[in-house]
Amino acid sequence: MYDKLTELFRPIYTFIMAVGIAQSLACFAAAAAAAYFLGCFNGAVIVSKYILRDDVRTHGSGNAGLTNFYRTFGGPLTLVVILCDVIKAVLAIWIGVLAVYFSMGFLPQYVIYGKYWAGLWCLLGHMFPCMFHFKGGKGILSGGTIAIMIDWRVALVVWGGFIVLAVLTKYVSLGSCWAGATFPIATFMFHPGTPTVDPVIVALSVVIGGLILYMHRGNIRRLVTGTENKFHLKKKT
Repeated sequence: MYDKLTELFRPIYTFIMAVGIAQSLACFAAAAAAAYFLGCFNGAVIVSKYILRDDVRTHGSGNAGLTNFYRTFGGPLTLVVILCDVIKAVLAIWIGVLAVYFSMGFLPQYVIYGKYWAGLWCLLGHMFPCMFHFKGGKGILSGGTIAIMIDWRVALVVWGGFIVLAVLTKYVSLGSCWAGATFPIATFMFHPGTPTVDPVIVALSVVIGGLILYMHRGNIRRLVTGTENKFHLKKKT
């Protein structure tokens, strides 16, 4: 009797499972798309190109990041760039959380997947924005915000080393390389939300950290050869 009932309801169970999997995939795909397009709203490009009418990517290092914007323009509009990159990262992470909520339920061991997933796609949008010819920033400010949204312990390792190295050496890029290199290490050490290390989360963190290091490959070469520019605060005139 039990075997007959099992055979009877197996197609229904399979269908329900297939619908659940499809729903989860759709939610994560939608979260990836939304996070990517949020990342595309690069504060440095938007402010310089549409407000100042002078694209930051035509100056200095050619990078659409906060450091190059500040070195080139300075001024209070730097705060607008900061806010833009911070807010989009916060919104992207919350979209990732909502994607998990609608697909798997609001549980810590599941929510962390959405945070890392959305964080990765937000960084991809920031670094390779489709609306700006795939030429964006290097992802430090947005990446640092993502680290804060993921777990304060991961953020402490990433931001702590960044600030110490940048202040002591005046090389922002050195602190940025620290952030990229230690992000997956901090994830492996603290791994928020689950009792054991999850290879999927670690893999996502390695990709995020690797992207940051990749975007700083030119800075790494200049650091090695001693030709990297140091960062100095602009003096008021």
